[in-house]
Amino acid sequence: MSNSTPQTITITRPDDWHLHLRDGAMMASVLPHTARQFGRAIVMPNLKPPVTLTSHAVAYRERIIAALPDGMIFEPLMTLYLTDNTAPDEIRRAKDSGIVHGVKLYPAGATTNSDAGVSDLTKCYKTLEVMQEVGLPLLLHGEVTDAAIDLFDREAVFIDRVLMPLRAAMPELKIVFEHITTSEAASYVTQSAGPIAATITAHHLLYNRNEIFKGGIRPHYYCLPVLKREQHRLALMTAATSGNPRFFLGTDSAPHPKGLKEHACGCAGCYTALHAMELYTQAFDSVGALDKLEQFASFSGPDFYQLPRNADSITLRREEWTMPAELAVGESTVVPLNAGELLPWKLE
Repeated sequence: MSNSTPQTITITRPDDWHLHLRDGAMMASVLPHTARQFGRAIVMPNLKPPVTLTSHAVAYRERIIAALPDGMIFEPLMTLYLTDNTAPDEIRRAKDSGIVHGVKLYPAGATTNSDAGVSDLTKCYKTLEVMQEVGLPLLLHGEVTDAAIDLFDREAVFIDRVLMPLRAAMPELKIVFEHITTSEAASYVTQSAGPIAATITAHHLLYNRNEIFKGGIRPHYYCLPVLKREQHRLALMTAATSGNPRFFLGTDSAPHPKGLKEHACGCAGCYTALHAMELYTQAFDSVGALDKLEQFASFSGPDFYQLPRNADSITLRREEWTMPAELAVGESTVVPLNAGELLPWKLE
């Protein structure tokens, strides 16, 4: 890649360390979009009802594998949904299962299907102590839900109010600060001691909050945590392209039926699974950092989760193509991010 404008880039097959697949017909429709690019994905547990038990995770994994099209190879990495009542023994069962790779913290009410989430993290400390003991990572949706805190400040306040006290109490607990969106989060993960990492989405690398309002309200750019100011986008780009192994790829791709996004009270979530690697390549290319993409997309995640790196590769070509306006998904349609737009890179 010595050429200043490479026309192709080949990297070790990446993994997606933060993915929403949903269930049933929706899951069967979106799963191939992920499996064509990624070897594995950390699958979020916020179904209705949520995946709170190891037995639920085993059954969900079986449904995912059964829905894979013939010839596609993909490994779902399962998670449990942390509640105020998650038992310490359930953590041991999860670890012993070999298929559960993390436990997800949703502050109650923070995002889609988070109503069963944690009301007060101190209620979970006995459970978290077992997670620290057995080495099962805690995956954080890092926002406070206090109505008095401005929506755009909720991640930064979460660091002070929740994350720092937690890590002082349990310094060896493995933590993934998911879909970080602020300079404060990037700095915290960079500078902190102990086992902490962060995922970054393609849309938070490419866009700031202006994107939601260009020419009117654009609901397909609305996600939680919400897009932030340009200074934060630039801080995320610096972190992602730094080569620091604490930062790795997590799309947070979240399919919602078109009618629930384009709605008086629209859902949060961007659907990027179809074109995730094209978007990340575009982002890294925009700052001349294609040489850093493989570390971020393919190496840092498996290294943190103590899993082997993938053995095969993917290639992306500098070639313009047009994103579909809509995708048939289950019994409805999903509007992907960048619908109808030209993208500069294409997965071969």
